[in-house]
Amino acid sequence: MHIGVPRERRIEEYRVGLTPAGVELLTAAGHVCSVEHDAGRGAGFSDVNYQKAGARIVYSSEEAYGRADLVFKVTPLTSEESAWLNEGSILMGFLHLAAGKPDTVQALLAKKVTAIAYEIIQLDDGSLPVLIPLSQVAGRMAPQIAATLLQNHHGGNGILLGGVAGVPPAEVVILGAGAFGAAAAQAFLETGASVYLLDQNLARLQHLDEIYGGGRRPVMMVSHDFNIRKVARFADVLVGAVLVPGVRAPIVVTREMVKAMKPRSVILDISIDQGGCVETSRPTTHRSPTFVEENIVHYCVPNMTSVVARTATHAFNNAAWPFMQAVAAKGLDATLAAMPALQRGVATHRGHVVNPMLAAQLGVREVSL
Repeated sequence: MHIGVPRERRIEEYRVGLTPAGVELLTAAGHVCSVEHDAGRGAGFSDVNYQKAGARIVYSSEEAYGRADLVFKVTPLTSEESAWLNEGSILMGFLHLAAGKPDTVQALLAKKVTAIAYEIIQLDDGSLPVLIPLSQVAGRMAPQIAATLLQNHHGGNGILLGGVAGVPPAEVVILGAGAFGAAAAQAFLETGASVYLLDQNLARLQHLDEIYGGGRRPVMMVSHDFNIRKVARFADVLVGAVLVPGVRAPIVVTREMVKAMKPRSVILDISIDQGGCVETSRPTTHRSPTFVEENIVHYCVPNMTSVVARTATHAFNNAAWPFMQAVAAKGLDATLAAMPALQRGVATHRGHVVNPMLAAQLGVREVSL
């Protein structure tokens, strides 16, 4: 199979779709890997690293896409990238189609591309094996971002996350107790902050409560409007981490709730890659990561983990590798038949939308695989 690894074209995206180690394993199995010049630079992988692993270096994104039967990438497609895809090819990446432009889906359908979205590959137990490691990375990043934004010269209200003797710590509210929420709660606790963790799934909260045992733990609450409104009023940091796989994130924090927050407190909307779970959110970039709305500092960077590109690239490649390797080795049809988890990650296939949630969101007819 001819595999393409393009350089990511979105602003301040430093991750790459395949590591040199992955290239070495695939080329040793007889596949051809075309890696775009400087595709891995942001993650610390040089063209020489890829060449030593057996890759061919190409000098345009158009060539990286145009030669490939199978493309490994990270971020959602741009309109240019959609045009460069080969007809009938396979695309694997964090595609976030439900939150993107309908034109992207139309381009995939027109070219009969099989688009496999890492973020909706789902095991039988409902877990998202490729998304989880990036969520954990982002969760561990959250306190360092929040701590910086709370500082006066970044627009915050001048509160130290952990406080000091005689001065209470920051009050941190996390909405969503999934992989990100659990990792963020632990990381915030380690700074000394007071942490409130909310989720609709009581069983999930009970499970986390058992894990914490007798140690320092967050206050755990069931997530509904009354409780969200209550905790938002006193939060110094409010973190939105709400995910419904395959569809746009629901709005759980309304503008009225934001208005009721303490002036110059901080919102991190981690759900922004799926449209955001806070009504006042809009996407930002690492270069200009925040804006102030209703006197609250908002951080809404969709590719949050791209600035720890080496760690993030290794993390998601480790998780995605069984699926990547299987598609290359066995072909698409055989792999989909053997791996139900991968089937659940397929958004479009040979000219049809095959994911029911995406079909419902777009208002089109779903076709079964």
